[in-house]
Amino acid sequence: MQAKALTIGHLARDTGTKVETIRFYEKSGLLPEPARTGGNYRAYEASHLDRLRFIRRARSLGFPLDQVRVLLELSDDRAGPCAAVDVIAKAHLIEVERKIADLQALRHDLNRMIEQCGCGIVSDCRVIGALTP
Repeated sequence: MQAKALTIGHLARDTGTKVETIRFYEKSGLLPEPARTGGNYRAYEASHLDRLRFIRRARSLGFPLDQVRVLLELSDDRAGPCAAVDVIAKAHLIEVERKIADLQALRHDLNRMIEQCGCGIVSDCRVIGALTP
C-alpha cells in the first residue's frame, strides 16, 4: 500500500513554513522536486516533510542556507564521518559567540546612553546626541 501524497499546504501547515518558502527551497535544491499528480499538483512524500523539518530546525538554530545545504548533503550519507558536521557546527558557534559579544557591547552602550539621558529636554538628550552625525 502506497503512502498518501502530501500537498504543499500540508507541508506548510505541518512545519509552519510559507508555501513560497517551500517553493524557494525546491528551486534552490534544498528540497528535491516532488512528483506531480495528474492535475500537475506537487505530490510530496514523508521524506520531503522530514527534510523540510531538518531545514527549519537548522534555520532556527541560525545556520545560513549554504551551511544547511552542506549539512543536508552530509546527513544523506548516514555512514559518513561526523567530522565535517563538527567543523560546520563549530564555525557556526564561533559566529554565534561573536554576535552575542556584539549584542552585549550594544546593550552596554545603550545602557550608558540611557543612564546619561536624565529625562531633560530633547536638545540635551544623550541618546539623540549619540545618534546624531
